Amino acid sequence: MSGVDSPFARSYAEAREKFLQAAGEAGLLVEAKPHPLTGLQGEPLAMDVARHGHPSAGKLLVVSSGCHGVEGYCGSGVQVAALRDAQFRARAGEAGVAVLYIHALNPYGFSFMRRTTHENVDLNRNFHDFSRPLPENPAYAELHSLLVPEQWPPAEDNMRTIGRYVAEKGEKAYQAAISGGQYEFADGLFYGGRAPTWSNLALREVLRTHGRRAARIAWIDLHTGLGPNGVGERIYAGRDDPAATARASAWWGGEGRTPVTSIYDGSSTSAFLTGLMFTSVYDECPQAEYTGMALEYGTVPVMETFQALRGEQWLNRHPEAPPEVAQPIRAQMLAAFYTDTDGWREQIVAQGREALLQAVEGLAG
Repeated sequence: MSGVDSPFARSYAEAREKFLQAAGEAGLLVEAKPHPLTGLQGEPLAMDVARHGHPSAGKLLVVSSGCHGVEGYCGSGVQVAALRDAQFRARAGEAGVAVLYIHALNPYGFSFMRRTTHENVDLNRNFHDFSRPLPENPAYAELHSLLVPEQWPPAEDNMRTIGRYVAEKGEKAYQAAISGGQYEFADGLFYGGRAPTWSNLALREVLRTHGRRAARIAWIDLHTGLGPNGVGERIYAGRDDPAATARASAWWGGEGRTPVTSIYDGSSTSAFLTGLMFTSVYDECPQAEYTGMALEYGTVPVMETFQALRGEQWLNRHPEAPPEVAQPIRAQMLAAFYTDTDGWREQIVAQGREALLQAVEGLAG
């Protein structure tokens, strides 16, 4: 799981190269949606799309990576491993399931080791009807000035104040306040934006192109940053609909397996969220029966993740920061969303393969 033949990469550019090579070796054409900006090293950025299966297949499995930029280091590896997996591709073909690989939904964040898009938007909070009032998050407003202070590392009084908040209200309340999404502070954490982002619009175009002919669609979106290290939590990703929830539980949960969790009943490690990316499939592919999940791989404790995000947000506000300041912040971000060990990578690929095969069987059934 390491070295030149590993499906995992150490930069966005390397990850993209491995994805393109794996798709080519599988005989697949790749459609590149070029991003308007360049990457951290001046490299071109793109959302890349490869499809295995008949263009008019009635059953479609979508597997996507990099919604939250830096999380693409994990998701890209799972996608490359799947593209190299002849047995998986053969089983999907036998079942009449087309597989759509969407690599680097947010290529800018992937390259810059940011969680957000170039608009500083959390893509998975950006899918709202912006002609209507947006959700309010007064708990975040209370914390905003503390979360991204003027200096980094933060002063002791800043850390003490946050510590008191966590002690009084609990870690779960702190997590919900920060990660629930907010639409007031454009320079803050988990900002959902005031308009659709580039990635939002590009993804919708992909879904329209590839999903409009499918009667049944499954979607596995690959994430990291929550839960125990190396464990892939299977979080239901769809409307609060009993039939769809039951399908997801039957496909990816079931007897003897880890249950599928949900933000609707509080069973997930994730807080309750709105503006989620999966809602786009209902808009763009209204004819399809949809079943989806986020496969959320654990890395470090959530408080460490939030500290990494705070530092990275400070760096985004201070692009003039010298390399000796910027590089440790980016390294901390990568460590928060990607565990650089063979053991972790092996767990990631095994769980990803299992979930993909389960989705194929679910669609075929």
